[in-house]
Amino acid sequence: MRRAFLLLSLFLMLPGCAFVNVPLIPPPSPLAEQVLEGDGAKKILLLDISGTISEEEKSGGLLGRSSPSLVSVVRESLHKAEQDRDVAGVILRINSPGGTVTASDIIRHDINMFKKRKKVPVLACIVGTGASGGYYVATAADEITAHPTAITGSIGVILMKFNVEGLMGKIGVEEQTVKSGDKKDIMSPFRKATPEEVKLGQEIIDQLYGRFLDVIMERPGNSLTRDELRKVADGRVYTASQALEAKLIDRIGYLDDVIAEIRTAAGDGKARVVSYYRPGSYKGSIYAGAAEKAGLAEALSGWDAFGASSFMYLWRP
Repeated sequence: MRRAFLLLSLFLMLPGCAFVNVPLIPPPSPLAEQVLEGDGAKKILLLDISGTISEEEKSGGLLGRSSPSLVSVVRESLHKAEQDRDVAGVILRINSPGGTVTASDIIRHDINMFKKRKKVPVLACIVGTGASGGYYVATAADEITAHPTAITGSIGVILMKFNVEGLMGKIGVEEQTVKSGDKKDIMSPFRKATPEEVKLGQEIIDQLYGRFLDVIMERPGNSLTRDELRKVADGRVYTASQALEAKLIDRIGYLDDVIAEIRTAAGDGKARVVSYYRPGSYKGSIYAGAAEKAGLAEALSGWDAFGASSFMYLWRP
């Protein structure tokens, strides 16, 4: 130890010595591929839709690098798969309570565009939770399978806000807003919403809810009429067996069953199941990371209690 210290001191005293600047945070790397199972010629991409669905990057903490949003990762993954001739199918492994309306809609749109260009089967497997925006994304798949213990449904829209007017008054803080019109601070947390403002918010929610119903009606496996759908789309969640009875999913099974189905369709019983990752996020099996679940802080990403409220396709138990 003492010898090493002396050598370091001598090195620092040498004239003209160069200092190497080693970055604490490594630069971002493109997605790499890893094989999870199988040794066949063709590939099946296992694409995760996990945690809260958001357009926002995830913070890396004090010294960490922020990671791309789920919207960004899904688009990058689909682009990589589209360029790979060996990819014979995609499985959306879903474990998400949903998220923002826009993020959910972008991901669903990107999956549909991928299907049109690549023309390979895309199947969804809800392993834990596929509620609200998680189910919204699943409607892009050719078929929806849910694990026997999965929870799905929660079809609807929610707009959340705090009203801290009373608290502010108790601590002697007064908020003052100068605005160009009486609706400019609509849904402000610093005052109670007027009946007219609630009505305006409800009108937007009704339109976004109608779009949710539209995408379910358009899903490849749908057999519900719109009236039948409205009866089950009241915001409640369903077990896998209840969802199957309600015709919201196509079957109950496991991720292995979905893999076997694509292998059969691809004509390769040993097709490789692959995933994409960045250095430091290696996964060793098809279930690695499957238990990821958003905490309350992540579930509220995209929603600022003291700023603008967001319309969400989100289940908040």
